[in-house]
Amino acid sequence: MDIRHRSRIMTEGDKAAAARAMLRAVGMTDEDFEKPIIGVASGWSTITPCNYHINALADQAIKGIAEGGGFGQIFGTITVSDGISMGHEGMKFSLVSREVIADSIETVGSAQRFDGLVAIGGCDKNMPGAIIGMARLNIPAIFVYGGTILPGNHNGQDIDIVSIFEAVGKYQSGKISQEEFKAIEKAACPGPGSCGGMYTANTMASAIEAMGLSLPSGACVPAVDIKKAIECREAGKQVIKLLELGLTPQKIVTKKSLENAITVALALGGSTNLVLHLLAIASSLEINLTIDDFGRLADKTPHLADLKPSGQYVAADLDRVGGIPCLMKYLLNKGFLHGDTLTCTGKTLAENLESVKEMEFEKQKVLMPIEKAIRSTGPLVILKGNLAPEGCVAKISGLKVTEITGPAKVFNGEVEAFTAIQAHKVQKGDVVVIRYEGPKGGPGMQEMLSVTAALMGQGLGEDVGLITDGRFSGGTHGLVVGHIAPEAQDGGPIALIQDGDTITVSAEQKLIKVHLTDAELAQRHINWKKPAIKYKRGVMAKYAAVVACSSKGAVTDLISE
Repeated sequence: MDIRHRSRIMTEGDKAAAARAMLRAVGMTDEDFEKPIIGVASGWSTITPCNYHINALADQAIKGIAEGGGFGQIFGTITVSDGISMGHEGMKFSLVSREVIADSIETVGSAQRFDGLVAIGGCDKNMPGAIIGMARLNIPAIFVYGGTILPGNHNGQDIDIVSIFEAVGKYQSGKISQEEFKAIEKAACPGPGSCGGMYTANTMASAIEAMGLSLPSGACVPAVDIKKAIECREAGKQVIKLLELGLTPQKIVTKKSLENAITVALALGGSTNLVLHLLAIASSLEINLTIDDFGRLADKTPHLADLKPSGQYVAADLDRVGGIPCLMKYLLNKGFLHGDTLTCTGKTLAENLESVKEMEFEKQKVLMPIEKAIRSTGPLVILKGNLAPEGCVAKISGLKVTEITGPAKVFNGEVEAFTAIQAHKVQKGDVVVIRYEGPKGGPGMQEMLSVTAALMGQGLGEDVGLITDGRFSGGTHGLVVGHIAPEAQDGGPIALIQDGDTITVSAEQKLIKVHLTDAELAQRHINWKKPAIKYKRGVMAKYAAVVACSSKGAVTDLISE
């Protein structure tokens, strides 16, 4: 195989003798020195079911690389379990882990001079972290999602991790017994895989498949399905073909392919975190994607999938009826996708979909035709107004009430808010304001599933508004608004709100405002004092010092700007 590859600088000539000696010690032979060296970034760990099985998948990728004519080397990258870190200080480190994953993949790939890369990840930040790392390296690369978890079962009903968070609120409100609460806990997570609904992991896996950096059909395959192992093996083979074609992430991912990713995620009813992560991916590729692009596409993309958290089904159900390719073929035929974008198969999106069967809507209930869409426009709505001049994100899927005007109840952090909700100090009609939880102020822009789940458990999901400069879990539903920018730590208007101020949130008007004049806000800003960053040393201090606004994806490598 005559491939000019970057790693040969490590193995040619007398000066590379030390490198060859070290590589022999890890199994390479003289014959292997003539092959492309492919890195396999493995997110394996035993700290979360999302990543518990990935070591075996990485082994399959190595086999595929060998079959394709390359030599594979596995290296590790981290993961943070969002579900386990939820509701305490550990969640502040979740978004930070996206940057650590990206940095680690870039660091190892650059140092070892890999010719190509296969990245395998499971929990939420694995996906965008890996794609950002791949984009920075810009060598032929494929991402493989570790796969979705199968649903648990309680009293004949499918349940998942969000069922537990909502059960907390139900138990505290006396709606369920301790025995039932414990039974839900035991049944929610039956094995390996990432959270089963169209939460952040499955949203990002679907978006990455749509943008062309994963092999077709992988986004919704359960972790325990043999198809997932086969996909890893095929990815190993395919990355060698990408070398021959000279196809890199910067050639595959364009503004058009990012628009495909957004459109597919909107049709699925995906997580609000999509906005943050795709902005970050676009930034790594120097593509001009803005928060307004999400609003523009949401205005014309119907919500077609009846998936949790607002619907009935999980990603494994979507896989059974044809998965992402089936949905994409329907959207392409209806004019919603760009069919001419390149993908990691070496073919265009349209070419990949030629052999995909048409969706048979009458034989399944997971996906709806446009005529019976759950909502005629996308469930993610970009709001702007004097409370969020740079924008914010709301998810309104499954909601009957999409606007509220009410008095503010202000909390400087999630813990304060959660304690007040537990004590039933939040009432119907209130607008809960949780601030100083942005990228810098948190730091880390933590998710707040425990807060929103507690409100849902108390039956207040559509009777209370909740706005924050932090984030929400992909499992969150209710009348909630996140990513408010500028954040409180930067003196954004959310820092100036006081208890009792009247706030309006309207998804229909795409408006978020506090009923104060510009002069009143300006006067409050004069009296506002910027709080000190909560961490003085370590990873969080470094993160807070360099992280960009959420409207720019909360990236950490825009220092020169």
